[in-house]
Amino acid sequence: MKKAIISVLLLLVTTSLWAQSDPEYKMELGAGVGLMGYLGDFNESLTKDLQPMGTVLARYNFDPYMGLKMNVSFGKMKGSSADVKTYYPRFATTPYLFNNSLVDVGVAYEYNFLPYGTGKDYRGAQRLSPYVTIGLGATYVKIENGNRSSAFSANLPIGVGVKYKVGERTNIGIEWAMHFTLSDELDGQRDPYGIKSSGLFKNTDSYSTLQLTFSYSFMTKCRTCHNEDE
Repeated sequence: MKKAIISVLLLLVTTSLWAQSDPEYKMELGAGVGLMGYLGDFNESLTKDLQPMGTVLARYNFDPYMGLKMNVSFGKMKGSSADVKTYYPRFATTPYLFNNSLVDVGVAYEYNFLPYGTGKDYRGAQRLSPYVTIGLGATYVKIENGNRSSAFSANLPIGVGVKYKVGERTNIGIEWAMHFTLSDELDGQRDPYGIKSSGLFKNTDSYSTLQLTFSYSFMTKCRTCHNEDE
């Protein structure tokens, strides 16, 4: 009888430990596609002149709630002085048009509102989780038609998203972010109205991104290592 009870207890303990060993992964590699939109002197709408974009990304997951994402994104920004109600004397007879190429390199902190995982481990992880993100990046723009051939600026990305774990190692997500830059020349023109602006973000250009991402998880966390789960 004692042997039977001990056997049952051992079985329960083994099953419990197995249930708690659902793997967590430190790293993700992936890519994304979506739309990019310019906001500045020649466009005031989030939905106008949206252009295609692509992203490659890497993500380090500290735990089911927090992660750090690194990305390199490529896109276009397009606009025209004819698209806004503001009157620009310089472009009264001939509207200014631009269609510039952009490269964005950034690092962003992500916070998941729910513990993100396969939904099987002991933490009660969820396959679906909304999240917020904030970071720091650098923007390079190749200007096709403007006062200069290129522009470079730091940018501050702030965004929201939702991620879903399709399988143990596969993830999909959708994210919208606003990238606030320190430059007023991403469109190729600086202070087109002729009035010099000042201040950190005053009259500067920005751009939004909406993208669908796919990533693959790897590098399993060691649950028996010291402080790995703390």
